Amino acid sequence: MSEISRDVIIVGGGLIGLTTAHALATSGITSHVIDSQDITATVDPLYDGRASAIASASVKMLKLIGLWERLAQSAQPIWEIRVTDSDSPQFIHFDAAHSNESGPNESGPNESGPLGYMMENRQLRAALQGKARESDAITLHAPVHITGLCQSETHASVTLANGTVLKAPLLIAADGRKSWVRDQVGIRTSHWGYGQAAIITTVSHREPHGDIAHERFLPDGPFAILPMLDDAEGRHRSAIVLTVSEATGHAMMALPDRPFQAEIASRFGDFLGPVAVISKRWSWPLGALAAEKLTTGRVVLVGDSAHGIHPIAGQGLNLGFRDVAALAEVLTEGLRLGLDLGDQVLQKRYERWRRPDMMLLLGVTDGLNRLFSNNLAGLARLRQHGMGAVNRLPKLKKFFMNQARGEGERQPKLLRGLNL
Repeated sequence: MSEISRDVIIVGGGLIGLTTAHALATSGITSHVIDSQDITATVDPLYDGRASAIASASVKMLKLIGLWERLAQSAQPIWEIRVTDSDSPQFIHFDAAHSNESGPNESGPNESGPLGYMMENRQLRAALQGKARESDAITLHAPVHITGLCQSETHASVTLANGTVLKAPLLIAADGRKSWVRDQVGIRTSHWGYGQAAIITTVSHREPHGDIAHERFLPDGPFAILPMLDDAEGRHRSAIVLTVSEATGHAMMALPDRPFQAEIASRFGDFLGPVAVISKRWSWPLGALAAEKLTTGRVVLVGDSAHGIHPIAGQGLNLGFRDVAALAEVLTEGLRLGLDLGDQVLQKRYERWRRPDMMLLLGVTDGLNRLFSNNLAGLARLRQHGMGAVNRLPKLKKFFMNQARGEGERQPKLLRGLNL
């Protein structure tokens, strides 16, 4: 039985796990990355069809860790966001071009740029995996199952199904909402379902989308129309995330193609001309999750192993990226001081840094979903007044735009475009 030591072990080779490995590698921190599935399958267009809005602050980190050059050609900028509530005349309009010195088709001294970028998750996975295979600092183990996890005073270790033992001062759990690591080390969670499902697909439309993302709040749940790059055939495209009740979701997933397209088109409207569904459809149950703590022993949680939020604001992946940036900064500073990377001082600093942001966004997304996913007259009036107020008050509007960009107080260096 062989033993292999590196600086950290990362369980989970998805978006957050591999981003963590690359962020740490910029400081010379080496890692084992372990995943139970064949991660090459996750770059297939038929794998899950999801796309993500990557906030501009997250893009700064991706640039610094050497990933953005692999992604830029696949990224669709979001210059405007329009938020509406059913048929209400009130709306919120965020326009990055009007808040900057440069517009969407110009270059200027202001580097804030778009609010974010839309990208297919498979393209981000492909870039992460490709760079990892080229890195001497990252060793990939996938697909392989873990048969044991141990912690001692000096290290954490995992035993793989092939008998190999991997050791490191710190183990990072990035293995998702159903985290095996989190369960093994006894970290409990609070979790609840929303009785909703998100239906995901891609549509084409006759008119260009103008780099605008739309969020429409309907009684069943939010309906997001998210701009995507034109495809190889030159078709204008948008990603669709439709939130409905679980019962409606089951019924819609069972529809033949033509009735399903009619359901999507009826919600989409005709503002971009005729709409056609051009991809498979996928459905995901929606719920929320919060780990009771983010560290224990020599184990630390990042991404969905630590938290899961409603997709109403499209910020789930960016919340995980903020975990990555904070942990990378804490560990890098610890390394410079000569500390053990599993030192409790470092872990507690990470937890104090991340928990307030995590709980705030969890509460905001939960509250927004409960506020908007209904048709109660009193709440409808409250929503309309609130949206009108946000649109009229520049400071409040700027606050929400900064949230969309992923910018705020106490942001880690990587999210501010600063090297560790």
